[in-house]
Amino acid sequence: MKISTANLEKKLKFKFSDHKILTKSLTHKSFDSKNNNEKIEFLGDRVLGLIIAKKLLDLYPDEKEGVLDKKFASLVNKKKCLEIAKKIELEKYILISNPKNKDILIEDKIVADCLEALIGAIYLDKGLNFTEKFILNIWSEHITASIITQIDAKTKLQEHSLKIFKLLPIYKLISNTGPRHKPLFKVSVKLKDTKFFTAEGTSKKDAEQNAASLCLESVFKK
Repeated sequence: MKISTANLEKKLKFKFSDHKILTKSLTHKSFDSKNNNEKIEFLGDRVLGLIIAKKLLDLYPDEKEGVLDKKFASLVNKKKCLEIAKKIELEKYILISNPKNKDILIEDKIVADCLEALIGAIYLDKGLNFTEKFILNIWSEHITASIITQIDAKTKLQEHSLKIFKLLPIYKLISNTGPRHKPLFKVSVKLKDTKFFTAEGTSKKDAEQNAASLCLESVFKK
């Protein structure tokens, strides 16, 4: 299995000096157990974190550490990396085991990890300043959106509960019904001296978020 990296370089709008390091960054361990992108991904993850953290400090010099941490987490998580990787269609260039040479759907985590490996390769090939410009450009709209920090309902409820009652919310799984491919979870949550607020979701996490939203709306009018 071979890949042509020329189209990827067109999308990136620059060419690598060392195409071996680019190919390595696109190679999953299932394709080559020795010469793959795991270590470059490790490097890329740290480079991405450094550059995004520095940018947030420049943008929000007076912001509290807790808020910066939430903004940072929203910008460097696997979901965000996947979103950006999809934008440049990175999944088309990943070398992965495919013995029957069929069209396969590459797992989201592999695609997100590959973006971090690509960042590591850019750093090794072009240096920190070039990599910083690349990341800030490709992440630009997401960094701009970080002006508004979205805090999920479960986190908000925990913060309120700790501040007012000095206790964590209590969650209780009521039921898990439905077939495996379409489960339905029912979860309740309560705070000190409140009733249980019950909601449903297609996952336990979603049900907890929905229950937390009900509790916030009723107890704190948020």
